Amino acid sequence: MDATTTTKTAASTPLVNALNEDLRREFQAIVRYTQFAGSVQGPHRPQFAELFRREIADEMRHAHFLADKIAALGGEPTTLVPPIDTAHGAREMLEMLVAAEREDIEAYTRRAREAEQAGDVGLRVQLENMVLDETRHLEEFRKILAEWH
Repeated sequence: MDATTTTKTAASTPLVNALNEDLRREFQAIVRYTQFAGSVQGPHRPQFAELFRREIADEMRHAHFLADKIAALGGEPTTLVPPIDTAHGAREMLEMLVAAEREDIEAYTRRAREAEQAGDVGLRVQLENMVLDETRHLEEFRKILAEWH
């Protein structure tokens, strides 16, 4: 067995595979926020477009961290972006974002437990920080939707 085969075998751990799934979701979020920022319409378009653009920076930081960690663990960071559903109107966009943030919180919470089990405390802490970021996003979107009639 050559070194390349060994590296690929070591890289196909469940944790690396799960981190690549997280990376795909971050890529999806970046594209979703970009698409929403460009396509949102209506009297509050500037505020919504700016809100969506601000969120891209957090998602980019998450993606960079995940790609670096995957490579550090001997894996190959994915380049795949899952399909992105489009929304019609700011309210539908926000509702889709609430659902996506909820999924991310669940995934990163699960991944933090997996990192703990793997003995990677640094990864666990970073994933918990990502849970905090996603929770902040979720709470902001819920506040906006709270009084929407």
